[in-house]
Amino acid sequence: MQVQVRYFAALREKRGTTMERVAVTPGETLQALYERLFPGPADTRMPVAYARNHMHAKPSETIEDGDEIAFLPPVGGG
Repeated sequence: MQVQVRYFAALREKRGTTMERVAVTPGETLQALYERLFPGPADTRMPVAYARNHMHAKPSETIEDGDEIAFLPPVGGG
């Protein structure tokens, strides 16, 4: 199974790309994919919102083949 993953802001800088195709396993959740793509201690991982096929999604949602996934870091500014 493959999905397209989009990255924004600091996540784009960490991955070095705005988008990539990623292989996923059946039953993999959005949170599991995020943790796999951005490994490390949970307390150092950037908090994100999840989107699946252009809709906000829960971290526990299961990924389907062909989904478009986005990890949305917090927005700052002022």
